[in-house]
Amino acid sequence: MPDAHRLRHVVFFRAKERADVDRVFDGLSILEANPHADVISVRKNTHNDALSDEVDVVVYAEFKDTDALEAYKAHPLYQKSIDIVRPLRDLRVAADITF
Repeated sequence: MPDAHRLRHVVFFRAKERADVDRVFDGLSILEANPHADVISVRKNTHNDALSDEVDVVVYAEFKDTDALEAYKAHPLYQKSIDIVRPLRDLRVAADITF
């Protein structure tokens, strides 16, 4: 059973141009080295849902609490990822949830 105090951080991205999906993925993959996430995974959307084609890349991360999430966002790798991805994306939707 999941720890009820854990924070799940899920972020969806869409590239402005189809040709930039790999660059967005590579820029977000930098986040996997951020030491403040207990679990982190960056994956390309498989586009198996015929009703939804808006999302190209998903970042899924788990943190022990909001302080850990804030430390993750303050880490230099987070800013490096932003610097690469922000000019290439036209959609970013984030959700922070607990279970």
